Amino acid sequence: QVQLVESGGGLVQTGGSLRLSCAASGRTFRALIMGWFRQAPGKEREFVAVISTSAALTDYTDSVKGRFTISRDNAKNTIYLQMNSLRPEDTAVYYCAAAGTLYASAVYTTSRDYEYWGQGTQVTVSS
Repeated sequence: QVQLVESGGGLVQTGGSLRLSCAASGRTFRALIMGWFRQAPGKEREFVAVISTSAALTDYTDSVKGRFTISRDNAKNTIYLQMNSLRPEDTAVYYCAAAGTLYASAVYTTSRDYEYWGQGTQVTVSS
């Protein structure tokens, strides 16, 4: 089992920045692909960003490329999502997700590939 706890959400104005954190426990962190998803009211959960076990590979949904950066600190069992130039359409509950893997170069971009989920943290961007 893996426990994931997100933090760092809040209210920010358009153009502002936030950094989300997700702390993991319960399983070897270095063997986990880690991702961020988000869900806006009335919409389905969507992929935001993913990072491989070694941090060598990352991927982002097109709408956040150049604005968001995912990173991980394997010594702290934590991942981060640095969000810059925030827009009202970024408003959503952001979820951290984890998936076990044997492959250092694997990344997953669909929610069904993830086994573990955090409780979510609200991000609200005002116009």
